[in-house]
Amino acid sequence: MIGDKLVITDYHRQNGKKVATAILDLRSKHRRIIGATVAGESGSGKSETAATTAEYLGTQGLNVVILGQDDYFELPPKSNARKRREDITWVGPGEVHLDLMNAHLKDAKAGAKEIDKPLVYFEEDRISNEIVSLTGIDVIIAEGTYTTLLDAADLHAFIDATYHATLKHRKKRARDETEGDFIEQVLEIEHCIISSHKEKAHIILPPPP
Repeated sequence: MIGDKLVITDYHRQNGKKVATAILDLRSKHRRIIGATVAGESGSGKSETAATTAEYLGTQGLNVVILGQDDYFELPPKSNARKRREDITWVGPGEVHLDLMNAHLKDAKAGAKEIDKPLVYFEEDRISNEIVSLTGIDVIIAEGTYTTLLDAADLHAFIDATYHATLKHRKKRARDETEGDFIEQVLEIEHCIISSHKEKAHIILPPPP
């Protein structure tokens, strides 16, 4: 997503190394493109963990593509926030084109040369698209709240932190400014949905310190 910012710490690098180590183990067994996900609640560090996973894998000579769930929302961020206020039941996996994200994982693993994916421009509140080259990739990572539901992935990592524990990180990334207090209702709904996904994960990562 254009306009997003990452705040990476040693905590994220430690989690990234754990995920990368598990991916390397799968690569050694299967000798093919590996699909992985990094999921968790808002502010848990999904984007940062995916980025540091890719960074570590890069030191091992692997090429990585990251797909961010934020780009796959049906509506751009500010429009989505308005839709949530109009209808709180809008909150959930139905906001996201998870089917398309899953298809892109499958395409990558099948050896596709490129994918045509959505690209969100946060400040402009619009969704465009971009062509992402998959030539020569070894790993594709999908990160986002609901990505544990993507069955095309070989490995699911889940950050075990509730939204109550991630307030400090969320403020650093300024992700909830546009929704104010209403975000607490949204995060509680997401929490109830996402907490059940933990049991599907192959790796449980610790919460931020």
